[in-house]
Amino acid sequence: MKTEQHNNNKRLLSSLLRTAKPAAYFIFLLLTYALGYLSAPSATSSQPPQQQAPPFASSTPLNAVFPSPDFDSTSNSVIRVTVNSTELDSFRVTTRCADPISPELVRRTLVDRLFNGTSPFSNFPPPHAAPLLRRTTKIKGWGSNGAVFENLIRRVKPRVIVEVGTFLGASAIHMAELTQRLGLSTQILCIDDFRGWAGFRDRFSKIPMVNGDVLLYYQFLMNAVNFNKTGSILPVPFSSGSALIKLCEWGVYADLVEIDAGHDFFSAWSDITRGYRILRPGGIIFGHDYFTAADNRGVRRAVDLFAKVNGLKIKIDGQHWVLYST
Repeated sequence: MKTEQHNNNKRLLSSLLRTAKPAAYFIFLLLTYALGYLSAPSATSSQPPQQQAPPFASSTPLNAVFPSPDFDSTSNSVIRVTVNSTELDSFRVTTRCADPISPELVRRTLVDRLFNGTSPFSNFPPPHAAPLLRRTTKIKGWGSNGAVFENLIRRVKPRVIVEVGTFLGASAIHMAELTQRLGLSTQILCIDDFRGWAGFRDRFSKIPMVNGDVLLYYQFLMNAVNFNKTGSILPVPFSSGSALIKLCEWGVYADLVEIDAGHDFFSAWSDITRGYRILRPGGIIFGHDYFTAADNRGVRRAVDLFAKVNGLKIKIDGQHWVLYST
């Protein structure tokens, strides 16, 4: 009797458990749905849902970062952005800059400090590289002949230009031609490690390689020789960060600084921040690829954030962004 009653109880308990589990799952799903519904923003609310701000950015309206569809990217436009509060102390550049040296001393100073007193164009090209280099009048570049170059050179009349991101020298040679045409005596310092980038060979397979070294630096020098610009162009063949730090420490300042190197946010932010520090009063910093989508618009985010932090206005000239120093 006890055994039969025990078995009946066991069967009843098993039946209850089978019934309870689906009910519990149903209640759990119902609660989850209810909580999600209650926590969602109201469709009739006058305030739009807040989007999570990207790292290091302040609460900025989306149209300050991504212009509306009717934004004219080809006209001379001004973008005004504001900043409420931004914690960027860990990302500020603290290198102490020396007092500026005279523009007439810039080339000699860099040749002495970087090249042991001998111009990199001296006895160029070396015998082992000469057969591999192209003598051409067409140099690969991106936006290298845009109107922005002449617009800014006519405005500033620069004695020193620093270009961050040179590649084969197309824009540097274009600026050298512009300054000479306008009767200016201008030194153009070209900062680039001349190594290309990961995946570089996928797009430029015809550039020679020797023992794993793509000959970008030699080809840049050859292009300057071909266009007879060796007196106004000087390479600074190092990473942008290390080169800009040294220019700052050596008192080498520029009237124009062009930023066109790394297109990710952190590279662009670093180059803009360091480049701005070596601007002479009244100088201009500008750069390419403001509308490029790379790294979730990395260049654009860096430019917008820098402008906000420093209270500057962004002027658009074609595909280039422009910031005027205060």
